[in-house]
Amino acid sequence: MSKTLDKIKEIVSVDPIKQGKQSDLFVGHPFSLDYNKANILVCDDDKERVKGIAQGTFLLAFYDNEENVEEAILLRALAPAKLPTDSAVISSMIEYYKDNLPTSGKSSKLDDFTRYEFRFSGLECRVLGTFYRNDVNKVEFGADLENFYSAHHYSVYKVNKDVLGFIVNQRDSPDVIPGNDNEFSIGHVRYSSSQRFQSKTSNEKAEVFIHPADLLGKRTALFGMTRTGKSNTVKKIIEATVQISSKATRKLNDGIAESLEENLQTFNKNGTPKFTVGQIIFDINGEYANANLQDGNAIYDKFKNEVTRYSVLHKEGFIVMKVNFYKQIQSGFELVRSFLSDENGDYVKSLLAIDLVEPDKTDESAHIRWERKVAAYLCCLYAAKFPLPNDITTVKFSGNKDLNELVKDDGSIIPDKGISFDEAINWFTIIWEKYNSPYFINYKAKKGREWADEDLKALLVFLTRKRTPGGAANVSGYQKLRGIIEQHTNTGAKAFEEDIIEKLRDGKIIIIDLSQGNPKIQELYSEILCQKIFDHSMGRFINNKPNNFIQFYFEEAHNLFPKKDDKDLSQIYNRIAKEGAKLSLGMIYATQEVSSISSNILKNTQNWFIAHLNNEDEIKELRKYYDFDDFADSLIRFSAKNDKGFVRMKTYSNPFVVPVQIDKFSIELPSNQ
Repeated sequence: MSKTLDKIKEIVSVDPIKQGKQSDLFVGHPFSLDYNKANILVCDDDKERVKGIAQGTFLLAFYDNEENVEEAILLRALAPAKLPTDSAVISSMIEYYKDNLPTSGKSSKLDDFTRYEFRFSGLECRVLGTFYRNDVNKVEFGADLENFYSAHHYSVYKVNKDVLGFIVNQRDSPDVIPGNDNEFSIGHVRYSSSQRFQSKTSNEKAEVFIHPADLLGKRTALFGMTRTGKSNTVKKIIEATVQISSKATRKLNDGIAESLEENLQTFNKNGTPKFTVGQIIFDINGEYANANLQDGNAIYDKFKNEVTRYSVLHKEGFIVMKVNFYKQIQSGFELVRSFLSDENGDYVKSLLAIDLVEPDKTDESAHIRWERKVAAYLCCLYAAKFPLPNDITTVKFSGNKDLNELVKDDGSIIPDKGISFDEAINWFTIIWEKYNSPYFINYKAKKGREWADEDLKALLVFLTRKRTPGGAANVSGYQKLRGIIEQHTNTGAKAFEEDIIEKLRDGKIIIIDLSQGNPKIQELYSEILCQKIFDHSMGRFINNKPNNFIQFYFEEAHNLFPKKDDKDLSQIYNRIAKEGAKLSLGMIYATQEVSSISSNILKNTQNWFIAHLNNEDEIKELRKYYDFDDFADSLIRFSAKNDKGFVRMKTYSNPFVVPVQIDKFSIELPSNQ
């Protein structure tokens, strides 16, 4: 039995109702209690004995008046609470201070009664829910109060390591199966930046686990300032996903036929994913593909056999993400579409709207028109100085005798037999210049449609740089393509995105190193790959084929995602956020700007890892979600020396936020694996 399984079984075997009430951990008694809040009277002696009550500390309140009430109310310490006697105590303190009389220590001049009164203070707590025993004698958790009794009949206790482990590893999801070793350790409970008490109890730290069903196919956000541990947390999640994937029973393309019902099942009965998990990391800063000076650990260094690295530039050990625009027509045109998407010219928008998908060859007329469009598009590439592949020297498409004689009196340029690219450009240019000639007027009268459809017209404008037939060259046209020429290669026969999808379906890790690309190229490749993977998953879903889990990782997400007020829900990141769950697509994104992320994405986020945020605008946005309002004040405070990796974590199956110190990612395998 593994050490992880031992720990999990130990955690789920804890009974918080029986074990949570320990006299040496007594905190105090409530003096008010309702469905949302509890105010507790606490003594300084008790605070010292239980080693402090930090903001965020979990406490349990037990009803003492009747033995048959088997429940414990879960509380979280929030702030000081006002006591009815506070005014009198403050008045007494002020009088002592005015007389310059010592009120503390051995030299205290307080009388016994006053000294006793000064020891007490109020503690305001949030009611998080109730642990209770169900009909089959098992402890369950409800995220509210079904009932509460008179406050003075309750006693409140801080919890030990075992009970705390049970509390923070609560699972409120039917997808989660407790008591097996599919969960992974992410860190341990940490209540505060200050460690005076917690450092003395390092051997009593409660470990925090995450279940695979919390992450796979879900949306996960990591928010925090630079150097607060976001990237380390992402690496821990990647590492955990590798462990999860290794327990899958099969790969997606192993050829085993299943029923429709079985295809819809993404997890096995024991909680492991059915298929190996693919992961794709958009590495804006190059820290996952390469070891960096700050922490020296890279995902690639630990999982070399599972990782394939891609780059937008030629680098040793990387596959360059370039497309042969002449051979991989669809992939190349997608790059063109993304590259020119911000252009406002009508003629550019017309170009981006054309359809280069090959029609059925049985529709001869449609296929002839498609060949002309492709030929005109390739001529645009050639005119923009895209180098030709060695095995492509001519272009072939359908013309006719009359058209050929319009181009050249003797009709010697015959595209049906294959002509050079220079001849093809000349052929299309002259056709466009003479497009108002009688031949084309008669063609329309006879056929009921123009010789050139709207797609071909858009391409001819782009190629000739003339908006109207016979007019002057008055637009940039094909020259606009020169900004993307670096993404072209005149070698290779397979599009890089097809290769990436194959590897993801095989359960591999793909790292897209975008650290040396300009922002436009970063955005371009990110959108294209996301769209291709989404479309591939949607195609399988529509055809009732299973999808393995694929996890997307986005660093500096504010540079890629739609902005907060962007209402275009058709953008790929919005679609992954809204529709990704049914396609087994997960999204993990990290940024320091909560307020910049599209509200559509935030509303669909199930897992939250929040580190230090340095301004009220970000905190204000965060207050809207779950119970993060309880941690608003502490998230503003930060110690650069001690608080890296200190996050407040809310996972899909956990009913409340847990403060966690995330373990440091290391390329060395832990001893318990």
